[in-house]
Amino acid sequence: MQFDVVIGGGGPVGLCLAQALAAQGRRVAVVERQPRQVLAEPAFDGREIALTHASRRLLEQLGIWSRLDAATLSPLRQARVQDGASPFALNIAADKRDGEPLGWLVANHRIRRAAFEAVAAQSGITLLDGSSIASLQRGRDHVEATLDDGRRLQAKLLIAADGRLSALRRQLGVGAELHDLGRSMLVCHVAHAKPHHGIALEWFAYGATVALLPLVGNTSSLVLTLSPQRAEALRALDDVAFAAEVTRLCEGRLGAMRPASSRHLYPLLSTYARRLAGPRFALAGDAAIGMHPVNAHGFNFGLAGVERLVEALAGQADPGAEGPLRAFAGAHRRATWPLYAATQLVARLYTNERPAARLLRGGALRLAAAVPPFRQALRMHLQH
Repeated sequence: MQFDVVIGGGGPVGLCLAQALAAQGRRVAVVERQPRQVLAEPAFDGREIALTHASRRLLEQLGIWSRLDAATLSPLRQARVQDGASPFALNIAADKRDGEPLGWLVANHRIRRAAFEAVAAQSGITLLDGSSIASLQRGRDHVEATLDDGRRLQAKLLIAADGRLSALRRQLGVGAELHDLGRSMLVCHVAHAKPHHGIALEWFAYGATVALLPLVGNTSSLVLTLSPQRAEALRALDDVAFAAEVTRLCEGRLGAMRPASSRHLYPLLSTYARRLAGPRFALAGDAAIGMHPVNAHGFNFGLAGVERLVEALAGQADPGAEGPLRAFAGAHRRATWPLYAATQLVARLYTNERPAARLLRGGALRLAAAVPPFRQALRMHLQH
């Protein structure tokens, strides 16, 4: 089967990329291990995505934003970060002059469903579900992918978008910086007695990082970073015991809490590929950069990569030509590496419970708050 581009991975970034490339008039194949029914009706997975203004604009252009239920979108008005019980907080607020929020919180499964619906309505895209790429062969002017059922696809460009532990990245011979912090992230929705006023709260307690992301009504997405053993024990509690424990962990900041969804556990891993593109291939989404969730920016990086890659390929008869791919890789690395590296430093600092580290992190928040350009840069990064 002949295509212009083959995308390995039908997650939200892979689907957005397929939509954008097909809009350029390219023939695109998406190879995804999961069956079509799961892609069409993805299950709730606990994750809420903080979308920036730039991400919203791209989703609007792709016809995905309009497929999201407006009643489920939660505007993010302010972010507040604290260290332990210290009353000092680093506050990042939206610019009151334009009335726009910092961003919007959208459930991951809703984004996935909207992206699938947009792809299903777009001509030029072939979805090969229930399949995976078993082997690759690259020539000077094409790449050939053999699926696990023996079918062979030939294209000018292969894009690996199959997650942070990408099998395709390994097949392409691309290494990655991998950080396993030895922690687990427990996520779920909680209802609470007090209003959140659109403010995201995050604080670093002893042995845990706690985040409350504002959702519609008096509900929030609770994100707990704990040791794997402690996270599993918390997930296993009955609803009454769980409510009591999360109310205690959240220090009563939003009053009494109760669970409002199923609970989900994820290992804390971050990755950065050593090459973002090469002869006849490119990396996208978490296969390129898997961000630590402390800054809630991973999917935004994925969408920014979609935009940069599509722009680099615009007007190119051969989407696998070396020059445009090299330009994309350089631009994406320059735009993402500084925040990735800073996030890794923050993650290490705020998961280290030694006295010296605890002293440093309190000072780090105060230094950040004392430098107006730093706060402004963070705000602009969200509202760009």
